[in-house]
Amino acid sequence: MNAMGVRVSVEQVLALAPDDASRRAGSALGTAGPWSGTGRGGGAVWGLCKGSGGVSYRTVVDTTGPACLCACPSRKFPCKHALGLLLLQASDAAAIEETTAPDWAARWLTARRGRAGSAGGAGSTTGAALGAEGGAAAGLADPEAARRRAERRAARITSGAQELEQRLADLLRGGLAAAEQAGYGPWEETAARMVDAQAPGLAGRVRELGAITGSGPGWPVRLLEECALTHLLDRAWLGADRLPAPFAATVRNRVGLTAPVDGVPLRDHWLVLAQYDAADARLTTRRIWLHGTASGRTALLLSFGAAGRAPRLALPVGAVLDGEVTPHTGSGQLRAEPGERFVPVAGPAAPPPGGPVGAALDAYGRALREDPWLDSWPVTLSGVLPARAEYGWQLADADGREALPLTPAAQSRPGLWRLVALSGGAPVTVFGECGHRGFTPLAAWSPEAPGETVPLV
Repeated sequence: MNAMGVRVSVEQVLALAPDDASRRAGSALGTAGPWSGTGRGGGAVWGLCKGSGGVSYRTVVDTTGPACLCACPSRKFPCKHALGLLLLQASDAAAIEETTAPDWAARWLTARRGRAGSAGGAGSTTGAALGAEGGAAAGLADPEAARRRAERRAARITSGAQELEQRLADLLRGGLAAAEQAGYGPWEETAARMVDAQAPGLAGRVRELGAITGSGPGWPVRLLEECALTHLLDRAWLGADRLPAPFAATVRNRVGLTAPVDGVPLRDHWLVLAQYDAADARLTTRRIWLHGTASGRTALLLSFGAAGRAPRLALPVGAVLDGEVTPHTGSGQLRAEPGERFVPVAGPAAPPPGGPVGAALDAYGRALREDPWLDSWPVTLSGVLPARAEYGWQLADADGREALPLTPAAQSRPGLWRLVALSGGAPVTVFGECGHRGFTPLAAWSPEAPGETVPLV
Protein backbone atom coordinates (compact mmCIF):
# COMPACT_ATOMS: atom_id res chain seq x y z
CA MET A 1 0.00 0.00 0.00
CA ASN A 2 1.44 3.34 -1.00
CA ALA A 3 1.58 6.23 1.43
CA MET A 4 -0.48 8.08 -1.18
CA GLY A 5 1.28 11.35 -0.42
CA VAL A 6 2.67 13.68 -3.11
CA ARG A 7 5.58 16.08 -3.20
CA VAL A 8 3.24 19.08 -3.18
CA SER A 9 0.16 18.88 -0.97
CA VAL A 10 -3.20 20.49 -1.76
CA GLU A 11 -2.83 22.66 1.34
CA GLN A 12 0.54 23.97 0.17
CA VAL A 13 -0.68 24.65 -3.37
CA LEU A 14 -3.65 26.67 -2.13
CA ALA A 15 -1.31 28.71 0.07
CA LEU A 16 0.61 29.76 -3.07
CA ALA A 17 -2.38 31.54 -4.63
CA PRO A 18 -1.80 35.30 -4.90
CA ASP A 19 -5.39 36.09 -3.78
CA ASP A 20 -8.71 34.47 -2.91
CA ALA A 21 -10.06 34.82 -6.45
CA SER A 22 -7.09 32.88 -7.83
CA ARG A 23 -7.60 30.24 -5.14
CA ARG A 24 -11.22 29.72 -6.19
CA ALA A 25 -10.42 29.74 -9.90
CA GLY A 26 -7.51 27.34 -9.46
CA SER A 27 -9.66 24.95 -7.39
CA ALA A 28 -12.21 24.84 -10.21
CA LEU A 29 -9.43 23.72 -12.59
CA GLY A 30 -8.05 21.11 -10.17
CA THR A 31 -9.91 18.25 -11.87
CA ALA A 32 -9.10 16.19 -14.97
CA GLY A 33 -12.01 17.60 -17.03
CA PRO A 34 -10.43 20.76 -18.51
CA TRP A 35 -7.00 19.17 -19.02
CA SER A 36 -5.45 17.26 -21.91
CA GLY A 37 -1.91 16.27 -22.82
CA THR A 38 -0.87 16.16 -19.17
CA GLY A 39 2.35 14.57 -18.02
CA ARG A 40 5.02 14.69 -15.38
CA GLY A 41 8.68 13.83 -15.05
CA GLY A 42 12.05 15.26 -14.10
CA GLY A 43 10.61 17.49 -11.40
CA ALA A 44 8.04 19.10 -13.70
CA VAL A 45 4.37 18.78 -14.61
CA TRP A 46 2.65 20.09 -17.75
CA GLY A 47 -0.62 20.06 -19.67
CA LEU A 48 -3.08 21.89 -21.93
CA CYS A 49 -6.00 23.61 -20.20
CA LYS A 50 -9.14 24.33 -22.24
CA GLY A 51 -10.17 27.97 -21.91
CA SER A 52 -13.05 30.04 -23.18
CA GLY A 53 -13.61 30.13 -26.94
CA GLY A 54 -11.96 26.74 -27.43
CA VAL A 55 -8.46 28.10 -26.75
CA SER A 56 -6.10 25.72 -24.92
CA TYR A 57 -3.38 27.22 -22.75
CA ARG A 58 0.00 25.50 -22.49
CA THR A 59 1.01 25.30 -18.83
CA VAL A 60 4.20 23.91 -17.30
CA VAL A 61 5.41 24.04 -13.70
CA ASP A 62 8.99 23.37 -12.64
CA THR A 63 8.51 22.05 -9.10
CA THR A 64 12.25 21.98 -8.39
CA GLY A 65 12.55 25.77 -8.84
CA PRO A 66 9.80 26.23 -8.34
CA ALA A 67 8.45 28.40 -11.22
CA CYS A 68 5.79 28.29 -13.92
CA LEU A 69 5.06 29.25 -17.51
CA CYS A 70 1.56 29.63 -18.97
CA ALA A 71 0.32 30.94 -22.32
CA CYS A 72 -2.67 32.66 -20.71
CA PRO A 73 -2.79 36.49 -20.55
CA SER A 74 -3.06 36.63 -16.75
CA ARG A 75 -0.59 38.85 -14.90
CA LYS A 76 -1.01 36.88 -11.67
CA PHE A 77 1.72 34.43 -10.69
CA PRO A 78 1.05 31.66 -10.28
CA CYS A 79 -1.96 31.91 -12.57
CA LYS A 80 -5.12 29.87 -12.08
CA HIS A 81 -3.97 27.30 -14.70
CA ALA A 82 -0.68 26.62 -12.88
CA LEU A 83 -2.58 26.32 -9.59
CA GLY A 84 -5.14 23.99 -11.18
CA LEU A 85 -2.42 21.76 -12.63
CA LEU A 86 -0.65 21.52 -9.27
CA LEU A 87 -3.95 20.82 -7.51
CA LEU A 88 -4.75 18.06 -9.99
CA GLN A 89 -1.38 16.45 -9.32
CA ALA A 90 -1.68 16.88 -5.56
CA SER A 91 -5.21 15.52 -5.18
CA ASP A 92 -5.03 12.76 -7.83
CA ALA A 93 -1.48 11.82 -8.78
CA ALA A 94 -2.75 8.89 -10.89
CA ALA A 95 -4.48 11.36 -13.22
CA ILE A 96 -1.10 12.56 -14.52
CA GLU A 97 1.16 9.87 -15.97
CA GLU A 98 4.94 9.98 -16.02
CA THR A 99 6.07 10.56 -19.59
CA THR A 100 8.45 12.56 -21.79
CA ALA A 101 7.92 16.32 -21.84
CA PRO A 102 6.63 17.79 -25.14
CA ASP A 103 8.99 20.09 -27.04
CA TRP A 104 7.37 23.33 -25.84
CA ALA A 105 7.70 22.32 -22.19
CA ALA A 106 11.15 20.78 -22.59
CA ARG A 107 12.56 23.92 -24.23
CA TRP A 108 11.42 26.14 -21.38
CA LEU A 109 12.63 23.72 -18.71
CA THR A 110 16.05 23.39 -20.36
CA ALA A 111 16.46 27.16 -20.75
CA ARG A 112 15.30 27.84 -17.22
CA ARG A 113 17.55 25.28 -15.57
CA GLY A 114 20.45 26.52 -17.65
CA ARG A 115 20.23 29.86 -15.89
CA ALA A 116 21.62 28.49 -12.62
CA GLY A 117 22.27 31.93 -11.17
CA SER A 118 18.89 33.44 -11.97
CA ALA A 119 16.31 34.41 -9.36
CA GLY A 120 13.90 31.72 -10.48
CA GLY A 121 11.88 33.47 -13.16
CA ALA A 122 10.50 36.83 -12.14
CA GLY A 123 9.29 37.98 -15.57
CA SER A 124 6.44 37.39 -17.95
CA THR A 125 8.44 34.80 -19.90
CA THR A 126 9.30 32.42 -17.10
CA GLY A 127 6.51 33.13 -14.65
CA ALA A 128 7.04 33.84 -10.97
CA ALA A 129 8.70 31.83 -8.24
CA LEU A 130 6.13 29.80 -6.35
CA GLY A 131 8.07 29.24 -3.16
CA ALA A 132 7.47 30.73 0.30
CA GLU A 133 8.57 29.93 3.81
CA GLY A 134 7.56 26.33 4.36
CA GLY A 135 7.20 26.19 0.55
CA ALA A 136 5.66 23.64 -1.70
CA ALA A 137 8.72 21.86 -3.06
CA ALA A 138 12.04 20.70 -1.78
CA GLY A 139 15.37 21.89 -3.06
CA LEU A 140 14.91 25.59 -3.85
CA ALA A 141 17.31 26.60 -6.61
CA ASP A 142 18.22 29.95 -5.09
CA PRO A 143 18.35 30.09 -1.25
CA GLU A 144 18.84 33.85 -1.26
CA ALA A 145 15.74 34.39 -3.39
CA ALA A 146 13.83 32.05 -1.07
CA ARG A 147 14.98 34.07 1.93
CA ARG A 148 13.78 37.32 0.35
CA ARG A 149 10.40 35.76 -0.46
CA ALA A 150 10.08 34.55 3.12
CA GLU A 151 10.87 38.04 4.42
CA ARG A 152 8.28 39.63 2.11
CA ARG A 153 5.65 37.14 3.22
CA ALA A 154 6.49 37.73 6.90
CA ALA A 155 6.09 41.48 6.34
CA ARG A 156 2.67 40.93 4.74
CA ILE A 157 1.57 38.73 7.64
CA THR A 158 2.74 41.37 10.12
CA SER A 159 0.66 43.99 8.31
CA GLY A 160 -2.33 41.64 8.36
CA ALA A 161 -1.91 40.94 12.10
CA GLN A 162 -1.80 44.66 12.85
CA GLU A 163 -4.97 45.23 10.82
CA LEU A 164 -6.69 42.37 12.63
CA GLU A 165 -5.70 43.83 15.99
CA GLN A 166 -7.42 47.08 15.00
CA ARG A 167 -10.54 45.14 13.92
CA LEU A 168 -10.70 43.39 17.31
CA ALA A 169 -10.16 46.67 19.17
CA ASP A 170 -12.99 48.31 17.21
CA LEU A 171 -15.27 45.36 17.99
CA LEU A 172 -14.68 45.53 21.73
CA ARG A 173 -14.93 49.32 21.76
CA GLY A 174 -18.30 49.20 20.02
CA GLY A 175 -19.62 46.25 22.03
CA LEU A 176 -20.27 42.64 21.02
CA ALA A 177 -23.95 43.38 20.29
CA ALA A 178 -22.84 45.45 17.30
CA ALA A 179 -21.27 42.32 15.77
CA GLU A 180 -24.68 40.65 15.52
CA GLN A 181 -26.17 43.70 13.83
CA ALA A 182 -23.35 43.96 11.29
CA GLY A 183 -23.72 40.30 10.25
CA TYR A 184 -21.11 38.08 8.58
CA GLY A 185 -20.05 40.46 5.79
CA PRO A 186 -17.40 42.47 7.69
CA TRP A 187 -15.80 39.26 8.98
CA GLU A 188 -15.56 37.82 5.46
CA GLU A 189 -13.97 41.06 4.24
CA THR A 190 -11.41 40.86 7.05
CA ALA A 191 -10.74 37.19 6.28
CA ALA A 192 -10.15 38.05 2.62
CA ARG A 193 -7.55 40.63 3.64
CA MET A 194 -5.82 38.00 5.81
CA VAL A 195 -5.71 35.73 2.76
CA ASP A 196 -4.19 38.57 0.72
CA ALA A 197 -1.62 38.93 3.53
CA GLN A 198 -0.76 35.22 3.00
CA ALA A 199 -1.88 34.35 6.54
CA PRO A 200 -4.45 31.55 5.98
CA GLY A 201 -4.36 30.60 9.66
CA LEU A 202 -5.51 34.08 10.68
CA ALA A 203 -8.13 34.02 7.90
CA GLY A 204 -9.55 30.78 9.26
CA ARG A 205 -9.81 32.18 12.77
CA VAL A 206 -11.60 35.28 11.47
CA ARG A 207 -14.15 33.15 9.62
CA GLU A 208 -14.75 31.21 12.85
CA LEU A 209 -15.39 34.50 14.66
CA GLY A 210 -17.97 35.45 12.05
CA ALA A 211 -19.71 32.09 12.39
CA ILE A 212 -20.03 32.47 16.18
CA THR A 213 -21.95 35.75 16.01
CA GLY A 214 -25.65 35.13 16.67
CA SER A 215 -25.08 31.32 16.64
CA GLY A 216 -27.30 30.57 19.64
CA PRO A 217 -27.56 31.10 23.38
CA GLY A 218 -24.29 32.17 24.95
CA TRP A 219 -22.68 33.30 21.69
CA PRO A 220 -21.21 36.54 23.19
CA VAL A 221 -19.18 34.47 25.67
CA ARG A 222 -17.90 32.18 22.92
CA LEU A 223 -17.08 35.18 20.71
CA LEU A 224 -15.15 36.87 23.50
CA GLU A 225 -13.16 33.68 24.15
CA GLU A 226 -12.21 33.32 20.48
CA CYS A 227 -11.39 37.03 20.19
CA ALA A 228 -9.00 36.64 23.13
CA LEU A 229 -7.27 33.66 21.49
CA THR A 230 -7.00 35.51 18.18
CA HIS A 231 -5.55 38.55 19.97
CA LEU A 232 -3.04 36.25 21.70
CA LEU A 233 -1.97 34.81 18.34
CA ASP A 234 -1.60 38.29 16.83
CA ARG A 235 0.59 39.46 19.71
CA ALA A 236 2.64 36.26 19.63
CA TRP A 237 3.36 36.75 15.90
CA LEU A 238 4.29 40.41 16.37
CA GLY A 239 6.71 39.39 19.15
CA ALA A 240 7.85 36.05 17.70
CA ASP A 241 11.52 37.07 17.76
CA ARG A 242 11.39 37.10 21.57
CA LEU A 243 9.75 33.65 21.94
CA PRO A 244 11.50 30.32 22.59
CA ALA A 245 12.22 28.57 19.29
CA PRO A 246 9.71 25.68 19.67
CA PHE A 247 6.89 28.04 20.65
CA ALA A 248 7.78 30.46 17.85
CA ALA A 249 7.50 27.52 15.41
CA THR A 250 4.01 26.81 16.79
CA VAL A 251 3.02 30.45 16.26
CA ARG A 252 4.26 30.38 12.66
CA ASN A 253 2.27 27.23 12.05
CA ARG A 254 -0.88 28.77 13.55
CA VAL A 255 -0.77 31.87 11.34
CA GLY A 256 -0.47 29.63 8.30
CA LEU A 257 3.21 29.01 7.57
CA THR A 258 3.71 25.32 6.91
CA ALA A 259 5.83 23.68 9.59
CA PRO A 260 8.98 22.07 8.17
CA VAL A 261 9.12 18.28 8.19
CA ASP A 262 12.56 18.00 9.74
CA GLY A 263 12.02 15.62 12.64
CA VAL A 264 13.75 12.26 12.93
CA PRO A 265 11.86 9.59 10.92
CA LEU A 266 10.27 7.02 13.20
CA ARG A 267 9.72 3.41 12.11
CA ASP A 268 7.12 1.46 14.06
CA HIS A 269 4.10 -0.78 13.89
CA TRP A 270 1.27 1.76 13.78
CA LEU A 271 -2.25 1.01 14.98
CA VAL A 272 -4.75 3.08 12.97
CA LEU A 273 -6.97 4.53 15.69
CA ALA A 274 -9.36 6.71 13.73
CA GLN A 275 -10.02 8.39 10.40
CA TYR A 276 -12.58 11.08 9.61
CA ASP A 277 -13.16 13.99 7.23
CA ALA A 278 -14.07 17.64 7.79
CA ALA A 279 -15.12 19.70 4.76
CA ASP A 280 -15.82 23.31 3.91
CA ALA A 281 -16.37 25.16 0.63
CA ARG A 282 -12.63 25.21 -0.10
CA LEU A 283 -11.10 22.03 1.23
CA THR A 284 -11.76 18.53 2.55
CA THR A 285 -9.40 17.64 5.39
CA ARG A 286 -8.90 14.03 6.49
CA ARG A 287 -7.48 13.37 9.96
CA ILE A 288 -5.88 9.98 10.66
CA TRP A 289 -4.68 9.11 14.16
CA LEU A 290 -1.92 6.52 14.63
CA HIS A 291 -0.46 4.88 17.73
CA GLY A 292 3.07 3.43 17.66
CA THR A 293 2.88 0.07 19.40
CA ALA A 294 6.60 0.02 20.25
CA SER A 295 7.37 3.73 20.68
CA GLY A 296 4.09 4.68 22.37
CA ARG A 297 4.00 7.78 20.13
CA THR A 298 0.76 9.27 18.80
CA ALA A 299 0.90 10.73 15.29
CA LEU A 300 -1.61 12.71 13.23
CA LEU A 301 -1.58 12.40 9.44
CA LEU A 302 -3.45 15.04 7.46
CA SER A 303 -4.57 14.61 3.87
CA PHE A 304 -6.40 17.18 1.74
CA GLY A 305 -8.74 17.20 -1.23
CA ALA A 306 -9.59 20.29 -3.25
CA ALA A 307 -13.04 21.39 -4.43
CA GLY A 308 -14.97 18.57 -2.79
CA ARG A 309 -12.58 15.81 -3.88
CA ALA A 310 -11.88 13.04 -1.40
CA PRO A 311 -8.32 13.05 0.00
CA ARG A 312 -6.14 10.27 -1.39
CA LEU A 313 -4.61 9.05 1.87
CA ALA A 314 -6.84 6.37 3.41
CA LEU A 315 -5.86 3.80 6.05
CA PRO A 316 -8.12 1.08 7.47
CA VAL A 317 -9.15 1.75 11.07
CA GLY A 318 -8.02 -1.03 13.40
CA ALA A 319 -5.24 -2.23 11.10
CA VAL A 320 -1.62 -2.49 12.26
CA LEU A 321 0.81 -1.15 9.65
CA ASP A 322 4.59 -1.32 9.47
CA GLY A 323 5.83 2.05 8.25
CA GLU A 324 7.70 5.26 8.86
CA VAL A 325 6.47 8.77 9.72
CA THR A 326 8.41 12.03 10.02
CA PRO A 327 7.20 14.60 12.59
CA HIS A 328 6.70 18.30 11.91
CA THR A 329 8.49 20.97 13.93
CA GLY A 330 6.72 22.85 16.74
CA SER A 331 6.03 22.62 20.44
CA GLY A 332 3.53 19.89 21.21
CA GLN A 333 3.42 19.00 17.50
CA LEU A 334 1.83 15.62 16.74
CA ARG A 335 1.44 16.07 12.99
CA ALA A 336 3.65 13.88 10.84
CA GLU A 337 4.16 12.95 7.20
CA PRO A 338 3.88 9.31 6.06
CA GLY A 339 6.78 7.49 4.48
CA GLU A 340 6.70 5.78 1.11
CA ARG A 341 4.98 2.57 2.21
CA PHE A 342 2.74 1.15 4.91
CA VAL A 343 2.72 -2.66 5.03
CA PRO A 344 -0.04 -4.49 6.94
CA VAL A 345 1.13 -6.56 9.90
CA ALA A 346 -0.75 -9.69 10.95
CA GLY A 347 -2.38 -9.83 14.36
CA PRO A 348 -4.39 -7.44 16.56
CA ALA A 349 -2.90 -4.66 18.65
CA ALA A 350 -3.86 -3.51 22.12
CA PRO A 351 -5.28 0.01 22.51
CA PRO A 352 -3.02 2.86 23.66
CA PRO A 353 -2.45 2.99 27.42
CA GLY A 354 -5.14 5.10 29.04
CA GLY A 355 -6.14 6.55 32.37
CA PRO A 356 -9.05 8.08 34.25
CA VAL A 357 -10.82 11.29 33.27
CA GLY A 358 -8.62 13.40 35.55
CA ALA A 359 -5.44 12.18 33.84
CA ALA A 360 -6.90 13.03 30.44
CA LEU A 361 -7.74 16.56 31.55
CA ASP A 362 -4.22 16.98 32.93
CA ALA A 363 -2.75 15.88 29.59
CA TYR A 364 -4.95 18.35 27.73
CA GLY A 365 -3.92 21.13 30.11
CA ARG A 366 -0.22 20.43 29.54
CA ALA A 367 -0.78 20.49 25.77
CA LEU A 368 -2.53 23.87 26.04
CA ARG A 369 0.51 25.24 27.82
CA GLU A 370 2.57 24.38 24.74
CA ASP A 371 -0.09 25.49 22.22
CA PRO A 372 -2.91 27.72 23.57
CA TRP A 373 -4.76 27.55 20.22
CA LEU A 374 -5.35 23.80 20.31
CA ASP A 375 -8.90 22.83 19.42
CA SER A 376 -8.42 19.35 20.84
CA TRP A 377 -5.86 16.87 22.12
CA PRO A 378 -5.82 13.06 21.71
CA VAL A 379 -6.36 11.10 24.93
CA THR A 380 -7.29 7.55 25.86
CA LEU A 381 -9.75 6.95 28.69
CA SER A 382 -9.71 3.55 30.40
CA GLY A 383 -12.36 2.06 32.63
CA VAL A 384 -15.07 4.60 31.73
CA LEU A 385 -18.82 4.23 31.32
CA PRO A 386 -21.10 6.14 28.93
CA ALA A 387 -23.82 7.66 31.10
CA ARG A 388 -26.76 9.97 30.61
CA ALA A 389 -26.54 13.21 32.59
CA GLU A 390 -28.78 16.24 33.04
CA TYR A 391 -27.31 18.07 30.06
CA GLY A 392 -26.54 15.11 27.80
CA TRP A 393 -24.18 12.16 27.57
CA GLN A 394 -20.83 11.89 29.32
CA LEU A 395 -18.03 9.40 29.99
CA ALA A 396 -17.59 8.80 33.71
CA ASP A 397 -14.96 6.92 35.69
CA ALA A 398 -16.25 3.58 36.94
CA ASP A 399 -16.10 4.87 40.52
CA GLY A 400 -18.15 7.92 39.55
CA ARG A 401 -15.58 10.42 40.83
CA GLU A 402 -15.10 12.39 37.58
CA ALA A 403 -16.88 12.67 34.25
CA LEU A 404 -16.20 14.28 30.88
CA PRO A 405 -19.16 15.55 28.80
CA LEU A 406 -19.39 14.63 25.14
CA THR A 407 -19.41 17.44 22.60
CA PRO A 408 -22.80 18.31 21.05
CA ALA A 409 -21.61 16.95 17.70
CA ALA A 410 -20.59 13.62 19.27
CA GLN A 411 -23.99 13.26 20.94
CA SER A 412 -25.75 13.46 17.57
CA ARG A 413 -23.66 10.78 15.83
CA PRO A 414 -24.51 7.08 15.48
CA GLY A 415 -21.14 6.30 17.07
CA LEU A 416 -22.59 7.21 20.47
CA TRP A 417 -25.02 4.30 20.29
CA ARG A 418 -22.26 1.92 19.14
CA LEU A 419 -20.32 2.98 22.22
CA VAL A 420 -23.31 2.43 24.50
CA ALA A 421 -23.95 -0.99 22.97
CA LEU A 422 -20.28 -1.96 23.25
CA SER A 423 -20.24 -1.01 26.92
CA GLY A 424 -23.48 -2.72 27.89
CA GLY A 425 -23.07 -1.22 31.34
CA ALA A 426 -19.44 -2.38 31.72
CA PRO A 427 -16.32 -0.15 31.65
CA VAL A 428 -14.62 0.29 28.28
CA THR A 429 -11.51 1.95 26.85
CA VAL A 430 -12.15 4.94 24.58
CA PHE A 431 -9.79 6.96 22.38
CA GLY A 432 -10.83 10.44 21.28
CA GLU A 433 -10.16 14.16 21.20
CA CYS A 434 -10.48 16.26 24.35
CA GLY A 435 -11.32 19.96 23.87
CA HIS A 436 -12.80 22.91 25.69
CA ARG A 437 -16.30 21.93 24.53
CA GLY A 438 -16.00 18.34 25.73
CA PHE A 439 -14.82 14.96 24.48
CA THR A 440 -15.29 13.44 21.02
CA PRO A 441 -15.01 9.62 21.08
CA LEU A 442 -13.34 8.19 17.97
CA ALA A 443 -12.66 4.52 18.79
CA ALA A 444 -13.36 2.06 21.60
CA TRP A 445 -12.36 -1.36 22.90
CA SER A 446 -14.18 -3.73 25.25
CA PRO A 447 -12.39 -5.81 27.91
CA GLU A 448 -13.60 -8.99 26.18
CA ALA A 449 -11.91 -8.05 22.87
CA PRO A 450 -9.06 -5.62 23.57
CA GLY A 451 -7.52 -6.24 20.16
CA GLU A 452 -10.66 -5.29 18.22
CA THR A 453 -10.90 -1.57 17.43
CA VAL A 454 -14.49 -0.34 17.13
CA PRO A 455 -14.65 2.91 15.08
CA LEU A 456 -17.07 5.55 16.39
CA VAL A 457 -16.87 8.02 13.46
